Amino acid sequence: MSTTGPATLPDTEITEQKQHVPLFHVVLLDDDEHTYDYVVEMLQRLFCFTTAEAFQKAVEVDTTGRTIVITCELPAAEFARDQIHHYGADPRIPTCKGSMRAIIEPATT
Repeated sequence: MSTTGPATLPDTEITEQKQHVPLFHVVLLDDDEHTYDYVVEMLQRLFCFTTAEAFQKAVEVDTTGRTIVITCELPAAEFARDQIHHYGADPRIPTCKGSMRAIIEPATT
């Protein structure tokens, strides 16, 4: 008596399927209305960055005008962008009117 298990896809087919899912960067954009402390706090709360990682991102956004916060599939990228947009104003700056801006752009391979 011979038993056979259920048919499965070879690993190469599964890998090829995963490679076809487009990825997107969530890019945090610089402005003059938010402090380093705000950026560090936001990145720690929303994305679970360590203090060192969040500070590095704050420096990058300040010096280059942008930093990639996360790379993921589109629904998660939209959620991450929306979380940044809804985080709120920086209470350390009285003239701050709202959250930082973030955009989504395709991740290039």
